Amino acid sequence: MKTLVLGGYGNFGARIVRALAGDPAIALCIGGRDLRRAEALAAEVGQGAVGIAIDLSSADFAAQLRRLGIELLIHTAGPFQVQGYGVAEAAAAAGAHYIDLSDGRRFVCDFPAALDARFRAAGRSAVCGASTVPALSSAVVDELARGWQRVDVIDTCIAPAQTAPRGEATMAAVLGYCGAPVEVWDQGRWQARRGWAAPSRVHFERLRPRLGALCDIPDLELFPARYGVSQRVMFRAALELGFAQRAFATLAALRGAGLLPDPARWAKWLNRAAGTIDFLGSALGGMVVRVQGLDAGGRPARVAWHIAADDDHGPEIPCMAAILLARRWARGEPAPVGAFTSSGLLALAEFAPEFARWGMVTDLRVETASEFRP
Repeated sequence: MKTLVLGGYGNFGARIVRALAGDPAIALCIGGRDLRRAEALAAEVGQGAVGIAIDLSSADFAAQLRRLGIELLIHTAGPFQVQGYGVAEAAAAAGAHYIDLSDGRRFVCDFPAALDARFRAAGRSAVCGASTVPALSSAVVDELARGWQRVDVIDTCIAPAQTAPRGEATMAAVLGYCGAPVEVWDQGRWQARRGWAAPSRVHFERLRPRLGALCDIPDLELFPARYGVSQRVMFRAALELGFAQRAFATLAALRGAGLLPDPARWAKWLNRAAGTIDFLGSALGGMVVRVQGLDAGGRPARVAWHIAADDDHGPEIPCMAAILLARRWARGEPAPVGAFTSSGLLALAEFAPEFARWGMVTDLRVETASEFRP
């Protein structure tokens, strides 16, 4: 399967390229505006990979995909929060499958309705949000709550390592909703909360407790309906350094007060500044997903799934779903025709070999009432 990784030399794209380069079922193209960087990475990974110069904003982008014979396009060139669906539309027009790594709430949640007809007409598959959320997060909840009579609470928190590589696009996406109103399903109804405001303590199995604050991601909108959640769906990010978390809370307060209308314009500066305090942190990051409800027997249940990623391997996790789907389709397994979010497309067990490859450790804990913290 001739596969183009768009933004293939970027923070996440390069990881996907390195994972797919040795797959005999995949002919790999590394694409972006910078031909030199694309060719340099192609030479590094070998295995027949080629670097190409291609601009997703060009008027003939779909025609270029068609001329190149691209059968699968993996889109990693964010931030997706400020993009339309032009890349996916071009993939459909070129008769290619499509996968992206978006975690932008509107981008992911609106994707199926916007693109389904195009991909059905093309007889191809499009998967949006093939990243930590909602691909891995839904796989975890599916596993934890399998057979349950009711799900009351889903509480997820990502805890990145301070020294893990960061991208300016990711920082811009985060700052885009810092201090902005975020619709959250809480107490059985939709309520507005401010992104990155009011941090609270989160407990992990193999990490020290951290302060975590609300992030605007697709799970907040997808999970209440998917799992029939009665009470609350929450998603937080917990930075390793407490003063950095409080700095984001301050930015959120300034925006809420109308004193800082566009924090995203500081993305480049803040991304650079974050690197100057890396020596205060570590290379250990992780994630926890907590689910509360009534189990198959109607008994109250609280279960937590943890993962710890050391040696700055945490950024491999957002790449895993796209890698797994690409390998699956390249092996000839049928791809669902149409446009979908990534929710429920992968089982948690499918991620296990990737976790092992990077030395990541998972833990499953049944928690008591006193241990389950909101």
